[in-house]
Amino acid sequence: MKHFVYFSSSAATSGKALSGGDLMKAGRMDIAIHSLIQGIFLSHDFRKDVTFHFVFYGMPDPPKHIEITVTDELEISKKDVGNLIKKILYKYRFGEKTEVFPGCFVEKKSFLKVVEELIEKDVECFILDKSGESIREAKIPQNCGFILGDHDGLPQKEMKRLKNALTPVSVGPKMYFASQTVAVVNNELDVRGI
Repeated sequence: MKHFVYFSSSAATSGKALSGGDLMKAGRMDIAIHSLIQGIFLSHDFRKDVTFHFVFYGMPDPPKHIEITVTDELEISKKDVGNLIKKILYKYRFGEKTEVFPGCFVEKKSFLKVVEELIEKDVECFILDKSGESIREAKIPQNCGFILGDHDGLPQKEMKRLKNALTPVSVGPKMYFASQTVAVVNNELDVRGI
């Protein structure tokens, strides 16, 4: 299984905040939506071997962890990803990890806790960083995870800690959009048959 962990310090943590439809005011939810599309959608198909994790730290109730794995029972389309995230956030229940739709969960969990739990499950995690080792050269196992941030990046304190514990990898010499980074990582894994 492959994992993507997408962190946003500003993405809304309530479905109500997404009801107005202004994704910019909802903490650049547009970036999160495009990243998920690149993470799990293929032309006329889905990546059922990918779990996408959102960790949102925006208002009004941070942090929120949303986990999405495409299953045969999940009805999902690219044009409705924003509504899917909104509905998942609406169904959050205090103190619980709630399955809102098949393969779609929401809970209150910190960014570092999400990463730590992946490592505990023997997922080798890589932090996406422009100054890291080229992804083309890195040894990547079948059970892998990639950590990235939105337009503001990862928090400095966590970034420093993660860089010391995980392998930083780079998708190239330019600064890419988060969604483009996800697409490049998926392409590299596809080429390798991972």
